[in-house]
Amino acid sequence: MANFKRILIGKPLHNEEMIREKLPKWKAMSIFSSDPLSSIGYGPEQIVLILTVPWAITYGFAWYVAVAIVALMGIVTLSYAQVAKVNPGGGGSYSVAKKNFGELAALTAAASLFIDYTLTVAVSISSGTDAIVSAFPTMTDHRMSLNLFVLFGVLMLINLRGVRESSNTFVFPTYAFVFGILALVASGVFHIISGDTLVIPQASLEKQPLNWTVLYLVLRAFASGCSSMTGIEAISNGVPMFKPPEVKNAQLTTYWMSSLLVVMFAGITLLIMHNHLLPVENVTMLSQLAEATFGRSFMYYYIQFATMLVLYLAANTAYNGLPPLLSLLARDKYMPRYLAARGDRLTFNNGIILLSVIAAVFIVLYHGNTEHLISLYALGVFLSFTISQAGMVVHWHREKDSGWVLRAFLNSLGAIVTGIVVLIIMVAKFLYGAWLILIAIPLLIYIFRLINSHYEDMRLQLALPPDDLITPSGGRNIVIVPVAGVTRVVASTLKYAKELSEQIVAVFVATDKETAKKVEEKWKNWNPGVRLIVLYSPHRSILGPLFKFIEKVESKKGPNDYITILVPEFETKKWWHRLLHNQTGLLLRNLLVFRRNIVVTVVPYQLEK
Repeated sequence: MANFKRILIGKPLHNEEMIREKLPKWKAMSIFSSDPLSSIGYGPEQIVLILTVPWAITYGFAWYVAVAIVALMGIVTLSYAQVAKVNPGGGGSYSVAKKNFGELAALTAAASLFIDYTLTVAVSISSGTDAIVSAFPTMTDHRMSLNLFVLFGVLMLINLRGVRESSNTFVFPTYAFVFGILALVASGVFHIISGDTLVIPQASLEKQPLNWTVLYLVLRAFASGCSSMTGIEAISNGVPMFKPPEVKNAQLTTYWMSSLLVVMFAGITLLIMHNHLLPVENVTMLSQLAEATFGRSFMYYYIQFATMLVLYLAANTAYNGLPPLLSLLARDKYMPRYLAARGDRLTFNNGIILLSVIAAVFIVLYHGNTEHLISLYALGVFLSFTISQAGMVVHWHREKDSGWVLRAFLNSLGAIVTGIVVLIIMVAKFLYGAWLILIAIPLLIYIFRLINSHYEDMRLQLALPPDDLITPSGGRNIVIVPVAGVTRVVASTLKYAKELSEQIVAVFVATDKETAKKVEEKWKNWNPGVRLIVLYSPHRSILGPLFKFIEKVESKKGPNDYITILVPEFETKKWWHRLLHNQTGLLLRNLLVFRRNIVVTVVPYQLEK
């Protein structure tokens, strides 16, 4: 098993190798930017998809929605560059909220990001499968199997191998996708400029007068299009993963990422409107656009494969954003402590596994339907955006260093705009899944506090008073050894028992009188110097009579006496041998540890073959 693990995730890394795991800017782009950049594969499409409902003429509003989203990208980018500067230890929205607002705001940001990152994985994988199904429709029936294979067999496994290896794996697909999209935009714009057709044909500008129904559709389109902005905050969560100077490199990477995102988002939206593309079942609009621009040539298939790969690997943004956040929550005692520990490859492997499992649940529940998953998307991340920007305003007001007024104004603008987006998403997507997120966030906050309460209770109970001196109690140690017969395992356990106490009793539970007689006779002939008590169980229960015997001993022991249960247990040489034996010893051990004032010890006996 150990060798198989080494093959899968590689040899363990020394703590001093952490510096080698830090990323240069060009590699960090592939790790942290794959989510927002890959959203070009579905973000612009979602805008048009909602604005082309059969009963409404609202296509002409697509450009207004796209311009609003581009402006929002700029505001959020500048704001999060400041978050990276103020929080060089990472944590993003959670750290900002914790420092400036306190527990509730911090946990709200953490719950929002927890949900959004898991949805990032689910949406990225599902949309990646959509891209390949568009090119090869025969794979439609294998959609779910492909989703789960990519999740567990590719993404989880690569991330468990470490940051450096995952960045090496994801560099080529990310930059290949960026090249393909920029080539598509450049070629499309060249055709527009060199041709004699309108930049945006009249059919793509038609729209009804704005009324409440049309406004609702426009707001829904805006809310779905904002899915292209998820992941912008990931760099601020992972500042410590950059090579020195960490903050400067993180800020520059944020600017590069957003510049590419704006160019690709605006370019693809323009080309969709220029070609007046409409939804086609099982065919993405990016596929339609690539075919309209290049035909079914090499470049078409290049873009489809690159889109599939980058959408799959876009989930890596979440794999590099959520586990570090979970580690911070674990250190603050809001999540299980083991989430703060790094694994063999210096990754937060428990967080990686947890993220994979929850993403799989979303994929299975929603059958890998990208449109339905996106309905849950974006609310969490924009809520964390708003909390983060508001927290930064408080930070600048408290610090009041040089230029703080301009910085505070920028973050105030960010907080107001993203807060409005939160309200829009809540209204526009409420019936399409946002209500579920509004329930999930308070539920997660409750769970965080419940975990924290448990750790606090445990700390108070385990704290050692300064005047607590260790003195002998003067009591006896009564040792009880449950036995299943006369074997070397029992002999080894009794030998250890005699080192602990002279008060030893062996207990055998017989399910029939003939077996009881045989064991008593063997014990008498063996004569280990320990009294054997045979309990008869006509109903064939082993644990029941044994527990009654232990309770009887408990009732007679003195106030300073101890009871020690020694459980004899043989350990098989190969793991699969264990499956051939009953687990009575394991069950007995797990049940006895919950009894007060009883010490339970397993005495192992190693089998050699």
